[in-house]
Amino acid sequence: MLPAPASRPFQTELRATLRLAGPLALANLLQMTVYATDVMFVARLGQEALAASSLAVAIIAVLMMGLNGVTGAVAPLIAAEIGRRSNAVREVRRSVRMALWMAVGGGLACIGLCQFSVAFMLATGQEPELATRGGDFLAILSVSMVPMAVANVLRTFVSALGRPIFATVITAASILINVVGDYALVFGHFGAPALGLTGAALASIITASSTVIAYAVAIAGDRNLRRFHVFGRWWRPEWQRMRQMLALGLPISATLVAEGGLFSGAAFVMGHVGEAQLAAHTVALQIAAFAFQVPFGVGQAATIRVGYHFGSGNREGVGHAGWAAIAIGMAFMVLSALAMLAMPGLILSAYMDVSAPGNAVMIGYALSYLFIAAIFQLVDGLQAVAAGVLRGVQDARVPMFFALIGYWLAGFGTSLVLGLFTPLGGVGVWIGLAVGLTVAAALLVARWHWRDRFGLVPQPAA
Repeated sequence: MLPAPASRPFQTELRATLRLAGPLALANLLQMTVYATDVMFVARLGQEALAASSLAVAIIAVLMMGLNGVTGAVAPLIAAEIGRRSNAVREVRRSVRMALWMAVGGGLACIGLCQFSVAFMLATGQEPELATRGGDFLAILSVSMVPMAVANVLRTFVSALGRPIFATVITAASILINVVGDYALVFGHFGAPALGLTGAALASIITASSTVIAYAVAIAGDRNLRRFHVFGRWWRPEWQRMRQMLALGLPISATLVAEGGLFSGAAFVMGHVGEAQLAAHTVALQIAAFAFQVPFGVGQAATIRVGYHFGSGNREGVGHAGWAAIAIGMAFMVLSALAMLAMPGLILSAYMDVSAPGNAVMIGYALSYLFIAAIFQLVDGLQAVAAGVLRGVQDARVPMFFALIGYWLAGFGTSLVLGLFTPLGGVGVWIGLAVGLTVAAALLVARWHWRDRFGLVPQPAA
């Protein structure tokens, strides 16, 4: 998908961004459906199983965000290369190859780290039984990180080359694989043993591996994608491209880890507040994260669209692409916020039996958290798209510091104080999340607004 001509108006860029963002956002929503099926199956194992799995998922989510941040640098690099020249086969292949190297190497390192998760959970003050159960679950689940990281690189490649629909179709198929795997391995159907949490972890590994295979088949079957030979000479290093990718990817990784760490850190604070609050937090956060996938997809599309114009030196196109993406993201988040405010009980019923007396306390907490989530939907979407726009002009280092200030100094600090040292408890933790997202969004949008002053866009010829 090549950039629109510079002479076309903002509305043209709006349509182009929507065409790219639509399949990506849908793929993100479908990916969240994969995660949601895990939560739905695990939730039926009981509150303790759900709480234990939430601790494990909190850890793996942060690690995956960091890993995807490093490998995700391939998106703006590919986009800029295509913007500079339409026939950039060699340059694109080098970028994808090095991203795959980092996906495998980084994934293996993360698997090693996850084997020490029980000690980490105990060090954070979690209940020993909960920590042991969550750590055992994570030790198996972590194996899925390598294929998940590889799939993310391949998804970026096909999307940047104008085939985002492949990501949608493949992710949709992975839902079926995951549901069948959970149904068979969690509760023991189709002749499989009932493995509980272990079964959910194995189902995730099978799903992630199948996704990689599907992308490989799709790339081999598409004439435009096949000509890049992204798997050719996979053993050959491109150290200059690796350094370039790390220079851009490490700050992106730190930004995503800071954001993911805010939410995962909130889960550990919730573990101190109470088991029912932690379980409610898991469900409410799953719902908020589901809605977040649309602006996140818009941000991914913005990185590519802005990157095209950045590579071609079209400063007007950079501006049109960035503001179009922000407008699209904000429009959706208004709708999602209204839905959460209007029918929170109906939304929660998709995850648990809201009529069961045993769930009454947990549902009460979840409704409170969901109300706050509805309020911070706008700033959550805004910061996601603004970050994607800035990555399109390969600006990652300063946004990394914004993330640390917003998410951790303002956000987690507020969650910690209000959650543990005031009667607000879990509600205080969620107020902290809202504070962190608001500060980050304000800083990122301000930097984009003054992008000319900071020298982030191509300058006009003298």
